[in-house]
Amino acid sequence: MTLPVAADARLPPPIRPEYDRPLPPFIEAPVTRALPLTAWLWQQGWLRKGLILALLAAAWEALARFQNNDLLLPSFTATLSALADGFADGELVERVRISLAVLAQGYLIGAVLAFGLTTLAVSTQFGRDLLSTLTAMFNPLPAIALLPLALLWFGLGNGSLVFVLVHAVLWPLALNTFAGFQGVPETLRMAGRNYGLTGLSYVWQVLIPAALPAILSGLKIGWAFAWRTLIAAELVFGAASGKGGLGWYIYQNRNELYTDRVFAGLLLVILIGLIVENVVFATLERVTVRRWGVVR
Repeated sequence: MTLPVAADARLPPPIRPEYDRPLPPFIEAPVTRALPLTAWLWQQGWLRKGLILALLAAAWEALARFQNNDLLLPSFTATLSALADGFADGELVERVRISLAVLAQGYLIGAVLAFGLTTLAVSTQFGRDLLSTLTAMFNPLPAIALLPLALLWFGLGNGSLVFVLVHAVLWPLALNTFAGFQGVPETLRMAGRNYGLTGLSYVWQVLIPAALPAILSGLKIGWAFAWRTLIAAELVFGAASGKGGLGWYIYQNRNELYTDRVFAGLLLVILIGLIVENVVFATLERVTVRRWGVVR
């Protein structure tokens, strides 16, 4: 038994005629109200950090005035005056130049050796065993503890300082770089192998860009270790050789009881660290990993 079919069921559906609907003219969306000035200022990182430094300087000044003993703790203004005098007569400029020149040599040599070790470690099993063994042996060893051996092997010269700086930079940078290489996703590794990349080209084009945040972290840690090791070594090395950089400037003025100059040297050590951290490394991060969206 078949059901009856309606007569209009076999007819094609009606076609709705096309038409243009005129749109209202575009009106620019209202601009959202800008942040209040105080909220906008608080979002500026440089201003927040500057406020912290100003508070620390004010606390220093207040404590020095409360103690009222320039031999033990000179005031912040007296330290700034000694710092200005050191720059005016050119002595601090020369000391900083000596220190940074030695630091650059040791830092570059340590970085090259660290990248060589990590490249060997990601390429061969022997390299991984070598890196893990050497870091376990020498990373816990303070760099300044090697200064007597450095003086014995390299004599009274910059070679001794460069040796301890290489030791201070090499192991933390190698560990951070290797950890960054190990954290590279397997997808990127497979993509590099599919393109036929091997050896140095594979490390340079795949591993280093992917592990750059860890590498930059290792570079910053290596810089901090190298800078404090250099100042500490110059306190000893400068006393032995009669010349040196910023560390020797601090040691010499301590012997002569110029406490304001001692604090001026220490303040300059801090300022150089702040500049390198917040200008050099911050710029490097901004044009690389932050621009690429690797880190926030």
